[in-house]
Amino acid sequence: MSPESDPAHRNVHQAVQEHYTATARAHLQVLDTPNAASGAACCGGGGCCGSSPASSTTDDPITRNLYDPHTPFEAALAASLGCGNPTALAALEPGQVVLDLGSGGGLDVLLSARRVAPEGHAYGLDMTDDMLALARRNQTEAGVTNATFLKGHIEHLPLSDASVDVVISNCVINLAPDKDAVLAEAFRVLRPGGRFAVSDIVLLRDIPDALADVAALWTGCVSGALRNTDYLAKLGGAGFTDAGVEVTRLYDRADLEELARSVDPSHLPAGMRTADVVAALDGAIAGAFVRATKPIA
Repeated sequence: MSPESDPAHRNVHQAVQEHYTATARAHLQVLDTPNAASGAACCGGGGCCGSSPASSTTDDPITRNLYDPHTPFEAALAASLGCGNPTALAALEPGQVVLDLGSGGGLDVLLSARRVAPEGHAYGLDMTDDMLALARRNQTEAGVTNATFLKGHIEHLPLSDASVDVVISNCVINLAPDKDAVLAEAFRVLRPGGRFAVSDIVLLRDIPDALADVAALWTGCVSGALRNTDYLAKLGGAGFTDAGVEVTRLYDRADLEELARSVDPSHLPAGMRTADVVAALDGAIAGAFVRATKPIA
């Protein structure tokens, strides 16, 4: 079933796509006008919506200090919107085929391509035309030839069965409204023995139902997140083995207060203040490295 056939799923995709389109266009504008003043990225620069497009390093509690600031892919780093660094944890090897779910500006694809070169290949999948344009531009300027960026939804991957060695992702699966479909598709395209190795936001305890459908929080990597235990259960349900969730960063109250500034108060449930959201999420949110294996048998 198409991910756009469910109205609720379509609304989430639209909200996420609008935010990421705005971010990509801001970065493209800066690339076209190097001396332009910094503009506002989506979500006011917080959450998984990333940093100021004129900066070469991210500066919000989710995206900061994840990569070596001296990476050769500086333009792609400036557009990085993730919550981790899956390429540093996935143990990629030369000759492998890698797929990045929700590849954004292309940083993880370019880093993966370099790790699997010369015979290997890295694919990036994104649903946003402007992000794809940004990623392809970053690829061209970096001179990386063993990478391909594809348009599509992570719930319906445009790759054949058993064609990929490693599936990575960076703070994207939490935004997907149908995570079971995403994990099933990741399992399908992986070769036997292939690895699922993603960075994502997870919940360490339940949060109030009233926050579950706040669109601004979807694009801020909060409300779409799974409980760590639910993530493991869904991976097992998809057929994966050896699943694990390793917390890489626990977001403290100061982080949450900074993140909350990116949420428009008018989008909050009736009767809830920003301080209420921070209190409800305190101790609940973590960045994590999620891993699993497709069995050989």
